[in-house]
Amino acid sequence: MSEETEAERFYAGRGGLRRVLVIACGALAREILSLRGGPLGRFDVACLPAKLHNYPQRIPDAVRAKIRAKRADYDEILCLYGDCGTGGELDRVLAEEGVKRIGGPHCYAFYAGEAAYEAMVEQELGTFFLTDFLARHFETLVYEGLGLDRHPELRDAYFGHYRKLIYLAQTDDAAIDAKAEAAAARLGLAYERRFTGLGGLKSFLSERAEAWAS
Repeated sequence: MSEETEAERFYAGRGGLRRVLVIACGALAREILSLRGGPLGRFDVACLPAKLHNYPQRIPDAVRAKIRAKRADYDEILCLYGDCGTGGELDRVLAEEGVKRIGGPHCYAFYAGEAAYEAMVEQELGTFFLTDFLARHFETLVYEGLGLDRHPELRDAYFGHYRKLIYLAQTDDAAIDAKAEAAAARLGLAYERRFTGLGGLKSFLSERAEAWAS
């Protein structure tokens, strides 16, 4: 068996090899790829562009197209997207296509855990969240993406009701931490870092691996 073929397969226990594809948001690519191998085995990852979050109504059809393009090549397809602003439409598409997805409305919730995320929001309603991906790409995706580099006066329009920035850290990386803290300063917000690790991502994939092995 070639190395390329092995990379397309997920060990399912009892001597079997199961071909699994994970369809995910591009903002999760680095974290998902870090989970391949070890106790979770091998699986393929197909990421859709992170910029789809700017057009959430396009996410369900993009996921459906990817499922249909890849279905014949895999025993199971999983979806690592939250609802991400689709208003339940993504879940409707996944139900029609017979694909399971990770629980939660968005990546903040499944990194931190839904209960913990809700508690943070309730404690401080004016909270802006960053993940590793958003911290690394803050200047491009947030600051420049919202036009604040050209029109800094828009800061109050976008962030006037925010009081705090919480960085939900997937890794212990001083460089990313510094970027997140700089982002908070750029927006004039108080800064807090909370380590989440890979939270629900790892739990979801682990649960599926256990189901295949049973």
